[in-house]
Amino acid sequence: MEPVSSRPAPLQLGGRRAWLVYGSSVAIYVLAVFHRSSLGVAGLIAAERFHIAATQLSVFTMVQLLVYAAMQIPVGALLDRFGSKRLLLAGVTFMTAAQLGFAFATSFPAGIVARVFVGIGDSMIFIPLLRIVALWFPPLRIPMVTQLTGLLGQVGALVAATPLVRALHTWGWTPTYATAGLTGVVLGLLVLVVVRDSPNPDHELDQIKVRALARTVRAAWRTPGTRLGLWSHFSAQFGATVFALLWGYPFLVAGQGLSPETAGTLLMLMTVTTVVTSPLIGGFVTRYPFSRSTLILGIVAAIMTVWAVVLLWPGRAPLPVLVVLVVVTAVGGPGSMVGFDLARTFNPPTRLGSATGIVNVGGFLASLSTVTLIGVILDHVAPGGPSTYDVDTFRLAMSVQYVVWGLGVVQILRYRRRARRELEARDPDAYAALRAGQSIVP
Repeated sequence: MEPVSSRPAPLQLGGRRAWLVYGSSVAIYVLAVFHRSSLGVAGLIAAERFHIAATQLSVFTMVQLLVYAAMQIPVGALLDRFGSKRLLLAGVTFMTAAQLGFAFATSFPAGIVARVFVGIGDSMIFIPLLRIVALWFPPLRIPMVTQLTGLLGQVGALVAATPLVRALHTWGWTPTYATAGLTGVVLGLLVLVVVRDSPNPDHELDQIKVRALARTVRAAWRTPGTRLGLWSHFSAQFGATVFALLWGYPFLVAGQGLSPETAGTLLMLMTVTTVVTSPLIGGFVTRYPFSRSTLILGIVAAIMTVWAVVLLWPGRAPLPVLVVLVVVTAVGGPGSMVGFDLARTFNPPTRLGSATGIVNVGGFLASLSTVTLIGVILDHVAPGGPSTYDVDTFRLAMSVQYVVWGLGVVQILRYRRRARRELEARDPDAYAALRAGQSIVP
């Protein structure tokens, strides 16, 4: 008679413990989005505190995003080596220390250092969270939970808007940012106590040596499905990010002549759109997994079309058209999350972190490139600065987005063909299941 194993049984996928682990992890992600967005509404106060001009103020955001993008592939490799829990703890530690430093910083260099470490900590949150989703939930529910993750992240963006402004005016700079930083201590303890890397008690991450980390990244990069996910994220995300992060408000106020209040309302409408459309996109991906790249192409085509209408409109576009613009552009945010689901489909769990990191680079590189290109064009056509911006200068500057969209669409079509051919040749049964609308696990 074979001896009965004394090892504990795996926990149920998608059960109560799964949601507890997920909830504790996603709370860190909400905090990360808050830290990432917190400077957006504090710009004028920051300019006074650090005695800086608008150009220097923008450096805070650009440095933070650049660090975030540069860290994605290293973080993905580290995730495959150390697991989600350790990286979440490292990320929240970096963010907590950085926000506390930012709370007490009074010079521009000190502020830059703090935002660099905010970017480092932020970069260690989202990819580990997606790995937890992939390991703790059944394949059929992963797309929907992934969309839920993006939706919940918007809570951080909302808290970084009106409540943060009120706190800054009521408490002042140092107490507000110090309180925000210390929140990470509480959530870090929650992760320490609750989170586990996997529901399987026998699950052990491969003890990959440093030399093997590069091989893991190379293997993920060589997988056509990973690159399909990267270019999907690249094409869908950057329009909404560029608009909400930096150029949307000047475009609406200086370019389209809206009042600051109306422009602010339209930017908030983008967040509402993200919340509403996330479950719809998740449902589509769950039901039609073979058509995920087609969904991305449709979203990008819609964004390109509405931007063409606005940019070709004689003079300033009417308010209803601008409402359509911000709504359609905002759909690109949750749409870009499909890229992570594509990476999960075509990569085994042992290199899921590396693949997810590669995908996450796409949207942020596109955003950084587009932000820079728009700024260069504005400086060229309106050398007098923001006071000389008008509808024509923004018409020229915002048109540069079509270069980025065009590159992304070509690459999506290219790697979609490669990914499908590779899967059909390697695993015909999995390819047939995917075409039939079934989620597959490599």
